[in-house]
Amino acid sequence: MSWIAALLVLSAMIFFHELGHYSAARFFGVYVEVFSIGFGKRLASFRWLNTQWQISAIPLGGYVKMKGQDDLDPTAISSDNDSYNAKKPWQRIIILLAGPLANFALAWVFFYAIALGGPQTLSPIIGNVLKDSPAAMAGLQKGDIVHKINNERIQEWNELSDIIKSSVHPVTFEIERNHQPMVITITPKVTQTHNIFKETVYQPMVGIAPSGDVHTLELSGISAFSYATDETYKSSLLIFQSVQKLITGVVPAKEVGGVVSIAKITADAAEYGWMSLLFFSALISVNLGVLNLLPIPALDGGHIMFNLYEMIRRRAPSEAVITRLTIGGWVLLLGLMSLGLYNDITRLMQ
Repeated sequence: MSWIAALLVLSAMIFFHELGHYSAARFFGVYVEVFSIGFGKRLASFRWLNTQWQISAIPLGGYVKMKGQDDLDPTAISSDNDSYNAKKPWQRIIILLAGPLANFALAWVFFYAIALGGPQTLSPIIGNVLKDSPAAMAGLQKGDIVHKINNERIQEWNELSDIIKSSVHPVTFEIERNHQPMVITITPKVTQTHNIFKETVYQPMVGIAPSGDVHTLELSGISAFSYATDETYKSSLLIFQSVQKLITGVVPAKEVGGVVSIAKITADAAEYGWMSLLFFSALISVNLGVLNLLPIPALDGGHIMFNLYEMIRRRAPSEAVITRLTIGGWVLLLGLMSLGLYNDITRLMQ
């Protein structure tokens, strides 16, 4: 059942992405010929709102086929009023942006649902104090509960960590020890460490680690709205950074995962309950939105670049240039998909 849940989640992400394109296209009067979940042979279809809605055999994506726009044949244009090509470049850009934005919006909804359900988070309880560290020298001890830093209330460990990382001046800890309140001032020390990409970085630290205790965040109203917004932003930024690190070689190619990895992680998350499933669904939705904004000609980001070029130069790129770049984009995409699939198979065989 978990793999069925994974397939449904992936299909839902694709559906909402394409629904964004579809809705924006219809808003600007573009005739949408086909709305497909999956590629290849059509398995089932029906006609509604003058569009053919279908499910296809290969569940690795989807597409909205608009009149006058065809990724497989960039020269298949139309000058009719209800054609994609007949619209102004800024209108086409909105149509293209609508897909990724739908994914970001869906991720926000998932994170908002998580916020209302009570997300689990690391408690701001000190589990370890490094010997001779600023925290040890100032008198912090294992088991201390941090309530405030610099008069700012702390609810979770990440808040504590973020404040320390951005501080080069003394910070004031308001803690509880053996049910007694205490105030301790600590000066962070710039220390060599490693970030999530295993790069060597230097940042202010005080030498403490969390105890591992967790608690449920009680969020509602504005707090839930803020939580969903922050999580969507942080997830998007992390994926953008991951792509950048992959391009620059910081993240090795063997770390690239394909649809099998995505399905497996989603299936595993489903087994841990709806909160975990929502969390990974939100990450997948953000991932889909970010990757489609990359300036690769076969993706939304590549088409956006073509339209920006037309807006700036007052003329569209030549058909020959569009064709070459689109073919190159498909080659790159197929190469990345093949790499992800190869890595997936390699992991399964280990």
